[in-house]
Amino acid sequence: MRVFLTGATGFIGTALIPELVGAGHTVVGLTRSDAGAASLDQAGVEVHRGDIYDLDSIKAGAERADAVIHLAFNHDFSKFAENCETDRRLIETLGEVLAGSGRPLIVTSGTGLIQGANGAAATENDAPVSSEVFPRAASEEATLTIAERGCRAMVVRLPQVHDTKKQGLVSYIIPGFREKGVVAYIGEGKNRWPAGAVSDVARLYRLVLEKGKPGGRYHAVGEEGVSTKAICEVLGAGLKLPVVSITPEEAPAHFGWMAHLASADLPASSAITREELGWEPAGPSILTDLKNMDYAR
Repeated sequence: MRVFLTGATGFIGTALIPELVGAGHTVVGLTRSDAGAASLDQAGVEVHRGDIYDLDSIKAGAERADAVIHLAFNHDFSKFAENCETDRRLIETLGEVLAGSGRPLIVTSGTGLIQGANGAAATENDAPVSSEVFPRAASEEATLTIAERGCRAMVVRLPQVHDTKKQGLVSYIIPGFREKGVVAYIGEGKNRWPAGAVSDVARLYRLVLEKGKPGGRYHAVGEEGVSTKAICEVLGAGLKLPVVSITPEEAPAHFGWMAHLASADLPASSAITREELGWEPAGPSILTDLKNMDYAR
């Protein structure tokens, strides 16, 4: 298939490109910069110039593709709600192009938008919260809307995606720990975050492309839930900083905009995904990648 890929030069995109090319697919990568174009060209990817704000460019890329995988997102958290609505408009635009064609559209979401009952791991069948509760849900809302209008749309929900250089939300809390000179978890640190190695996540996107069902929701979860205390203990050793517990009341001053997420218990299952697609994660655990990270950089 000829696959139009947004976020082609990003963390997951750069892992997904060789996965798709190795399976015989042709990749057309969206980029806005000369440096991005050069890296895509070096990877054997056809370059499509544009960005997530240029909807005409997005339309043009989708019109010439057999499938679209949408990874791009602006992670400037100072404009988080605005960026989520930008994503909604982009997905709606893709839906207009692909409606009724049978061509797959894979949209990226997050497992943090759902929560299992009574501490149980959230499943693929669980609906996300409303975007009024958490703006990032706009992506799934847009996907559901266009699916109801005849677009073959599917969702991949991401946990903390990791290698030895990036680890999802963990990467955002490390600078704060360095600044404050202490690694902190909240309360007993029993709250859990799911995780997935980037190599496994890339393989899942390919499987969803090739075998996913219209309207399907898939979880890129290799580990259902790793406690924040366990994560912080590894970070403390790597950063050579003390590890302490703080109270929920102290969390906003310590974590800022991430205070709620730092205390959230968000285990998620991928049992349905594994059974339906035959996906078996084989990459390292998030704690292994954190232990092998270069903390001197």
